[in-house]
Amino acid sequence: MPGFQFSASQEEVVPSPKVLVTGATGLLGRAMCKEFQNGGWLVIGTGYRRARPRLLRCDLTDEEAVRGLLHEYKPDVIVHCAAERRPDVVERHTEAAVNLNVHATSTLAKEAAVCGALFIYISTDYVFDGRNPPYGEDDSPNPLNVYGRSKLEGERETLRHCPGAVVLRVPVLFGEVESVAESAVTSLWLKVQEATEESCTLDHCLQRFPTDARDVAAVCRKLSERARQDSSIRGIFHFSGKEQMTKYEMAVAIAQSFSLPSNHLIPLTEQPAASTLRPINSQLNCSRLELLNLSVEPRPFASAITDCLWPFTPDKRWRQTVFH
Repeated sequence: MPGFQFSASQEEVVPSPKVLVTGATGLLGRAMCKEFQNGGWLVIGTGYRRARPRLLRCDLTDEEAVRGLLHEYKPDVIVHCAAERRPDVVERHTEAAVNLNVHATSTLAKEAAVCGALFIYISTDYVFDGRNPPYGEDDSPNPLNVYGRSKLEGERETLRHCPGAVVLRVPVLFGEVESVAESAVTSLWLKVQEATEESCTLDHCLQRFPTDARDVAAVCRKLSERARQDSSIRGIFHFSGKEQMTKYEMAVAIAQSFSLPSNHLIPLTEQPAASTLRPINSQLNCSRLELLNLSVEPRPFASAITDCLWPFTPDKRWRQTVFH
């Protein structure tokens, strides 16, 4: 029976645990829904501008709408993936970004506390300035840009209104994208394919730790299942891929994975003066998750990125395999 699990005795029907995923139309939200569904959870996904069938449309900046949603569906866990995560967009449209990253988070945290749901807030390594890595959960944040400040404020609102909440900080994500432009990592595919006489410059200054959204989702499910049994699972956690790479190095790795040329890619070792400030190396220390046996082994970048970008290759044999 969908949404229910039978106990070992087969005599009583135990309802499946229920999770509400915000931002379920996004890269991380889709991975989150899939992971929890595969784990036997009943999943309620919300979206707004990109809402689609089987998802609930909800404006998270509307307090009454959020309150009504949670009171109607009464989730056991809320995973808050919805955010404006593009630093340059946040700089240009600060008010709208703060409404989503801070005010909506505050509302969700308050209502989660009222209805007794575990609240998991997805945050970012950009709460750190990148000058003294690696960063532990208790290290002092010092964000360099409006995006980082908005996510840090979201963390504070979360823990102020919902002390039993979990904050999970993650770095730049990639995964099963609907278009290559959906992630800053998979969008490098477009640069790799520009193997013409024109050279293409890519940042070789900022150190990143590309992380597969599917791994983040697996960690969230493990956190949810443990926290429902153990109230000490609360506060701030870090999860990250382990491979340190610049955008240039990621693009070269992508080219090598698909046996494509990379000699048109040129490393740029200085940040453009006009660009939004970003931390030079905000590596996260993930030992808290690991000590509690709540982490997962991150997928190797080369195999994971191949997995994610393969659908966008012009390989006719792949298309025949899928569609015939």
